[in-house]
Amino acid sequence: MKDVNVGICGLGTVGGGTFNVLTRNAALIAGRAGCNIRIARVASRRNRDDLELGDIPFSTDIFDVVQDPDVDVVVELIGGYDTAKELVMSAIRHGKHVVTANKALIAVHGNEIFDAAEKAGVVVAYEAGVAGGIPVIKAVREGLAANRIDTVAGIINGTGNFILTEMRAGREFSEVLKEAQDLGYAEADPTFDVEGIDAAHKLTILASSGIGVPLQFEKAYTEGIAGVTPYDIAHAEQLGYRVKHLGIARRREEGIELRVHPTLVPKAHLIAQVDGVLNAVMVDGDAVGQTMYYGPGAGDEATASAVIADIVDVARAVATASDQRVPYLGFRPEAMEDLPVLSMEDIQSAYYLRIQALDRPGVLAKIASILSEHGINIESIMQKESEFKDGRIPVIILTHTVQERQMNLAIADMESLGDIDGKVIRIRAENFN
Repeated sequence: MKDVNVGICGLGTVGGGTFNVLTRNAALIAGRAGCNIRIARVASRRNRDDLELGDIPFSTDIFDVVQDPDVDVVVELIGGYDTAKELVMSAIRHGKHVVTANKALIAVHGNEIFDAAEKAGVVVAYEAGVAGGIPVIKAVREGLAANRIDTVAGIINGTGNFILTEMRAGREFSEVLKEAQDLGYAEADPTFDVEGIDAAHKLTILASSGIGVPLQFEKAYTEGIAGVTPYDIAHAEQLGYRVKHLGIARRREEGIELRVHPTLVPKAHLIAQVDGVLNAVMVDGDAVGQTMYYGPGAGDEATASAVIADIVDVARAVATASDQRVPYLGFRPEAMEDLPVLSMEDIQSAYYLRIQALDRPGVLAKIASILSEHGINIESIMQKESEFKDGRIPVIILTHTVQERQMNLAIADMESLGDIDGKVIRIRAENFN
């Protein structure tokens, strides 16, 4: 069998996992790929004493991999933006294929990278960047190729899902975040995870691959989970909902929704039942209906599984000198739709509202009147008499679906009432019917 030579850049969690799985399952992988996938060179800032490199050349300069004439496929596992982009673009200029797990790189610079790769006639594969070990990109680009996909949504950050899962027991956000950091689920600087940036990177790629639009990360709306309280999680449960941090991409006639935020999901829905650090992606196709992809969204060998699946795809093309390749984002560039990303004021959602009302006659009537004036229908309302304190009482409302612009106006009117104390708490809700 022909040898296809791979150079691995980065020996962190995913790089080490990729090295171990490629080594351990070499014969199995060769049988599936139809060629021997050989690790020809490894580069990393520091060596991993636990990895048996043997006679594989090791370097602390990742660009040595790109410049090695024996390397056919460069595997970028260093993360970040600038150096990773320089590495990938250099690999493309050298005529080498690229496999990456770097969702930030693809979401922000993917349009430029894919354009360069197309001109150079090389492949850039990125399955592991979106949902770790879950092969959702392959499912969307290949398994659902017959479908018009209008909605892609899901839990695509395990750290946020772990935090919200633990908060259902009444624990505070800060306490659970500290535990997530101690367990290694969250970084020392958890901003990308808890503010939704990591999920927005992944959603941007999913929207492009599924719906068929250019990568537009800078237009994605992101809202984190730091403002979610155990109180609201508990009362959402009473209403039959669970709070999840979701990424949602949805095609509409006038454009696409591209948003990440805390979301109420009916407890009976499969996404609501995904707990801990696991991920789940729901894809709605016109032919197949709703499908869901569930599993570990991170971890060394789980993510390595997706990295190596990409390596196998690229190796098959190299070994057979085939030009028959799946388009980078699932669509030929000329077939991509230039749909605008809608502003949040134009999205449509149901809403959970928590209002701290003063205990005065007619307050509920005033709130209901404001909602009615803005065309907002109430699905259910709870006035928490048992929580009456200091002359104030919480009022919790679940609305029907409405445009966010209308909700913004209604909230502004409610907050201007002398009978309302403080800000109105809002969490969007989705039924995914």
